[in-house]
Amino acid sequence: MRTQMFLASTLHGAATLAAALDAGCFEPAEQRLLLVSNNAATPETAPPLETAPGFARLRGRFDRVLSWNETIRPLHPAGWSPRADDAPLWERHLRRMWDLGDGPEDEITLVLDALQDEPAAAVARLFADAPIEAYAGGLTSYGPTGGKLDPLVGTRVRRLLHLDLVPGLAPLLLSEFGVRPEPVPAGAFRAVLAELAGEAPPSAATAPRGAALLLGPSPSAPELLSPDEEERLQVRMLRGAAARGHREMVLKPHPAAPADVPRAVEKEAGELGVALTVVDPRTPAEALYERTRPALVVGCCSTALLTASALYGLPVARTGTGPLLERIAPYESAERVPVTLVDALLPDLEDGEQDGRAPLPRGESAALVRAVGFCMQPRVLPALRPEAERYLAERLSPATRRYFTRRRLTALALPGAVPRQFAFVPRNRAVRRVARRARALKRAALG
Repeated sequence: MRTQMFLASTLHGAATLAAALDAGCFEPAEQRLLLVSNNAATPETAPPLETAPGFARLRGRFDRVLSWNETIRPLHPAGWSPRADDAPLWERHLRRMWDLGDGPEDEITLVLDALQDEPAAAVARLFADAPIEAYAGGLTSYGPTGGKLDPLVGTRVRRLLHLDLVPGLAPLLLSEFGVRPEPVPAGAFRAVLAELAGEAPPSAATAPRGAALLLGPSPSAPELLSPDEEERLQVRMLRGAAARGHREMVLKPHPAAPADVPRAVEKEAGELGVALTVVDPRTPAEALYERTRPALVVGCCSTALLTASALYGLPVARTGTGPLLERIAPYESAERVPVTLVDALLPDLEDGEQDGRAPLPRGESAALVRAVGFCMQPRVLPALRPEAERYLAERLSPATRRYFTRRRLTALALPGAVPRQFAFVPRNRAVRRVARRARALKRAALG
C-alpha cells in the first residue's frame, strides 16, 4: 500500500497542499492522509484547523484527516520530539493506529513544511525511512534553512513545492541539499482560494467592493511590537489610505488577534470621516481579494501582500517595516527575509519613496536575498560568500544598508563592516597594539 501523509497547521498551508493536488503535483497513491496540528501556545483555547471556515471544502482531497494533537496528548506539538531510541516504537504504534501497514511494500511519503521545527521534524524522525516532499506557502521559502538541518532528514527531501510570489526569485530553503524547487501553479492556488471565499465568515459579505483593505499585524509581530505600537501601526495604515483618497476601508485583523477594533483606530476613522468595516479575523485575506477586489491592500510584513500583488494584480503598499528590520533578532531569524522582501519590493504607503528609496525592481531581488541569506546562515550556505562580498562591495548604500547590521558584517569580515575612511584600522599594527594594551589595562582594573 502506498500512502501519502500531508502535515498542515494553517489554513493557508492546507490550501497550498490542495492546490498542488489539484494541479497533479503528486503521484497516485492508495490513500492520502492529512495530519493537522494546532501549534498555538495553548491549543485547548485556540480553534483547531478543522473548524476553520472553508476547511470542509479542502478535506475532500484527502481520504482521512488525523489530529497530531490528539495523537501525542498531553504533549505539545511545537515542543515535543521523540527520543532516538523511542522513534521505532512510535513508528510501529502509529502504523497500526492509522492503518498504514507494516510490511516492506507499505510505502509512506511525507509532505512536510518547516522541517527544522516541530512538529514536522518529529514526524520526519518517526518515519525515518520515508522520502520527504517539502512545501512552503509563504515568503519564508525564499530565506535559508534555519540552522543546520539533520542530514538524515535533509538528504531525504526530493523537492520543494512553493508559491511563486516573487517571479524570477529562486528559494534558498533547502538549497544546501540540492533540493529542486517547484512552483505550485498560480491558477490552481487561486481556484482553491475561490472555494474558500465561498465559505468565508458572514462578516466578509458586509465588506464593500473596491475599498482599501488593511491587514492587521500579527500580535507582537514577530514579537517585536508592543500592543501600543501595533495599534499605532493600524492608525498609520488608516491615515495613509485616507491620504490617498480612500473613504471606505476594511480592516482584516490577524487570525491570532482579537476581533475588536482598537479604540484609537475607531476614533481615527471617525475623525477622518472614513467608513470602516471589520471582518472576522479567521477570514483569509485571499477570500476578500476574490469577493471584494480591493482598490488597495495595505500591510506590514504579511505574505498576503505579495499574494495580492503577484497572484491577483492588486495595488499594494507597506508601512512599518523599518522598525521591524531594526528589531528582528537574532539576525538569522526566519522573519528577516519576508520583511526584507516586503520592504524592498513594495512602495511605502505614506509617500511611495521612503527615505528617497524607490521600490527595488523585481529582477534585482535575487542578489539582495542571496546576500542577506548568506549573512543569516554562513555555515549553511558558505558557497554564497563570493556573491555576498560582490553585492556589498558594489551595491551597499544608505538604501540597502538597512538590510544588514554592521555587527553582522564585522563578524563575517564582509565589506561595509566599518566606514570606508576607517577601513585601514584593522590592518594597522600600531592601532592593534594600542587596542590590545587598552584591553589588558581594562582587565587588570576589573580584576
